[in-house]
Order: sequence, then structure tokens, then C-alpha cells
Amino acid sequence: MAENANPAGPDLSGLRIEERARSAGSGRRKRRILATVAVVILVAAAVVMATRTRTAVVSVAEARPAGDPAATALLNASGYVTPRRRATVAAKITARVIDVYVDEGMTVTEGQLLARLDDSDAQRRLQAARAQRDATAALIASLKVNLVNAERELRRQEELRTDGFTSVQALDLARTAAESLKAQIFAVQEQVKAADAQIALAQQDIDNCTVRAPFAGVVVSKDAQRGEMVSPISAGGGFTRTGIATIVDMESIEIEVDVNESYIARVDTGQRVEAVLDAYPDWRIPAKVRTVIPTADRQKATVKVRISFDKLDPRILPDMGVKVSFLAGEQAAGQSAAKAVIPREAARTLDGQSVVFLFRDGVLERRAVSLGLETGGDVQVTAGLTPGDKVVVDGPADLRDGQRAKLK
Repeated sequence: MAENANPAGPDLSGLRIEERARSAGSGRRKRRILATVAVVILVAAAVVMATRTRTAVVSVAEARPAGDPAATALLNASGYVTPRRRATVAAKITARVIDVYVDEGMTVTEGQLLARLDDSDAQRRLQAARAQRDATAALIASLKVNLVNAERELRRQEELRTDGFTSVQALDLARTAAESLKAQIFAVQEQVKAADAQIALAQQDIDNCTVRAPFAGVVVSKDAQRGEMVSPISAGGGFTRTGIATIVDMESIEIEVDVNESYIARVDTGQRVEAVLDAYPDWRIPAKVRTVIPTADRQKATVKVRISFDKLDPRILPDMGVKVSFLAGEQAAGQSAAKAVIPREAARTLDGQSVVFLFRDGVLERRAVSLGLETGGDVQVTAGLTPGDKVVVDGPADLRDGQRAKLK
């Protein structure tokens, strides 16, 4: 057993790796690494190609000319068409309506007869006042005859007194009689004047039975009918009308809007405005700010603004809904002129640069642009676009140059 022992230690030669085996294993590892890298590259290329070939679904808008009034809107608001002169014409007295001579839509002139009321009571009062005046005036003639006789008696007593044939008391009595008659005549004359005033009052009551237009305009509401009672005050019960007809002066038509007080600083008197009636959405009406009412509504936090039309049109009617755009003024000095205007959503910032994506025949084109002022929901483009270009306003965040796209 001692002879079989290896004094030099265990034999490790069996664990040695041949050079050819080591080279073969290293080659296999390299091939695996290269294969993995190739797969990664192929996958990345496939992803890139898939991204580039993927069709994006987008929404587009057309770049508008910078001179387009809609492009320079500083503020938008909505309101109603209202007339400055609008009146519900009422009677000054309480009476029954005999007839109404107007109807809705009729054009009337100032002073035109609108309605006639029952004036029979007023006629009776007028007749009574005239009779009273005539009866009172008739007393004047009788008193004047007595006054002539009293003055004759006074002269006779004065002559007799001069000759010493009468007493002082008789002279005083004659003078008192003459003065008394003069006072009576004056009193009756004043009574006649009072009777004339009663006649004028009765005549006024008759005149009040005819209702006339206070100004020229159009009748927009007929509020009373023949046979109804009208009164200047509400009598209650719902059977007494307080108005005959409502008239609108169509020459005083204007727009009234409420502007949020946070934006009222953008509105100035005389500022250009563009109005669009809800009834005619394709009709842009030029107008301007007439006045800003100098008070705010604390409940709504708004300020009332009145806007005048540049030119009135028969299609503009009271109480129509309207949307207005308050327009910006002229280009500031030293500022580049705007070439086009696009929605703010169309402008993007990529790599620190403002860009837009143009839609041309189903393919997207990245375009660098220079932006100007923001006006409302739009932004001005001073370079890079021309009016009529279609730009993407809504789409995926990873849009690329040359990518295919289709419209929503």
C-alpha cells in the first residue's frame, strides 16, 4: 500500500481544458451575444418601423389670415339684442277700451293713435263744467247793471252833499253800495276762471281717452283688447290691464353683454367688436363698444357692456341671442407682423422649438414656426405658415414627421 501512494499529491491533469475546447466555448458565447444584439436591433427596428407606419388619428384646423377679424379676438362674450328705447304705452286714466288700432309688427309714427278709451263720463263732466261756467258768467251782466245804477246814485249823493242837501251817512251808503258791487263782479269773474279750469280738466280727461305713440317704432306686443279695462296702476284680480301696447324704437337697437370683471380691462369704449347672431351663425356683424356701465354685479361678478351696431339691419330683432368678440387693436410698434393665426392647441414645443404638424394628403409634416401674440384661444404665427395650411390641433403626443394620418 505504501508503494501505491503518490508522494507528490493528487493528479489534476484530468481537469485540464483543452485549448480547442476553450476556443469552441468562447465562440459559442460570442455567437449568443451577437444573436441577442441582433434580435434587440431587429425588435427596435420593428418598433420604429411600426411607429412610423402607424396611422395616427388627428383633428385639423385651417390657418386663418392674420387680417381675419376672428383672428384678433381678445375676449368672447354672449348676450342679447336690446333696444335703448322700449315703452309699454299705458293710459293715464282708468277706463274701458273702445278700440285698439295697432297690431304686432305694425310700424307707427310719433303721435299716431294707438287706442281709444270710453270717454262718456269725461264728456258728462265737461258738459257740467261748461254749464256751471255759463251760469256763473251770467251773473256778471246783472251785477254790472246794478253797479251802473249804484255809481249813478253815488254821483247824485256827492252833488247833494256839496250843496248841503244830504247827510254824510247817505253819501257813505251810496259809496259802499258801489264798491260792494265791484267786489261782487270781481268775485264772479274769478269763479268763471275757476269754471274754465274745470272745463280744461274735463277736456284733459277726454284727451286722455286717446292713447298715442310717444315715439316712432314697431309694435312688438299688443297688451289690451277691445272691451277690457285699463288702468295706470294694477287693480289686482287679473282683469285690469296696465298697458295698451309695447313699442320698440328699432333705431336704438344695440347689444348688451355681461363681461367677467376679471377681463373687463380688455374692453374700452370705441373698441371694435364682431357680433354673430344665434339665428344667423354665418353672418359677422361689425360693431363697437358704446359704453361700459360703471358698476359691477356682485352676485355674478360681471360688468355690463353696451355695444352699438355699425349699421342696422331688419334681420336684427330685439331679444335675439348674440355672441360677440372684442377685437384687438393695431399691431404694436416693433412687433413682427402676423402671417396667419392658428388655434393654440396646434402649436407644440419639441426640443425647445415651436413646431406644428401639417396635414398634407394623409401624411404629417413637421414645421418649425415663430409665434406671436395670443388672442383668446388663438395664437398668431409670424413665420413658418401661410393661410390655408391645415395644422393638427388634436392627436397623439408622439407624432412624427412623415407619419401617415387620417382625420377623425
